[in-house]
Amino acid sequence: MIEEQFSTGQSFVHGLDPRFKIIVAILFSVVVAVSSNLLALLPALALSLFLMALTRLSPRKVFYRLLLVNGLILFLWLLLPFTYKGETLFTIGPLVGTKEGVLYASRITVKCNTILLAMIALLATTPIFTLGHAMSKLYIPDKIIHLFLFTYRYIHVIFQEYRRLTNAMRIRGFMPRTNIHTYRSYAYLVGMLLVRSYDRAERIHRAMLCRGFSGKYYTLSRFSINIGDILYLSLMLAAILGLVFLQWRAIA
Repeated sequence: MIEEQFSTGQSFVHGLDPRFKIIVAILFSVVVAVSSNLLALLPALALSLFLMALTRLSPRKVFYRLLLVNGLILFLWLLLPFTYKGETLFTIGPLVGTKEGVLYASRITVKCNTILLAMIALLATTPIFTLGHAMSKLYIPDKIIHLFLFTYRYIHVIFQEYRRLTNAMRIRGFMPRTNIHTYRSYAYLVGMLLVRSYDRAERIHRAMLCRGFSGKYYTLSRFSINIGDILYLSLMLAAILGLVFLQWRAIA
């Protein structure tokens, strides 16, 4: 099972109603994703950092999560300033960096980090199966909930199957190279992984049917709303509306 490093804690954010956390996470992410002005994105980043501070999570673990995403964003910084048309800002040999390209890369960087920090603060602080229960209470379709939960539950099983196949290839003397044999071997690896994943899914489905599974998500836990949840939802909705106003004002 994948380790849920951030789901346990005694902070204010950990104790919030997961239904409200999901609602805020979705609205906040949509507003940040469609915003295009740094005057709205920078306050959103500050809000994400504030939520992260309330969680009292390990800064080092959070930094490692951000490092993985920003490693990909680094490639955008190597490309966008030199491929986006606009006013010349700097030159590196024959390469010309534009102001518009730098701003575009900056917006992408701020957006990605803002949304990721909000997701960690709001969703990663809730156990996966509690999130599934909260999604059902928000009337999200059961098929989406089942897909979400089963993906989490069995992705590590598929990875273990992949490790067994690659170990079997190494035992037989396989050494990856840039030739047709290597490409064919990896194609066989992907094909076997898909076939074994399908067979396992069929066995799991039959086992669930034998145990009375009817396509409905059931749980014994119950949610309760307190004054802290209402205050949190009210403040976050007000902050999200403020971000919308800043974006609308920047456009106008």
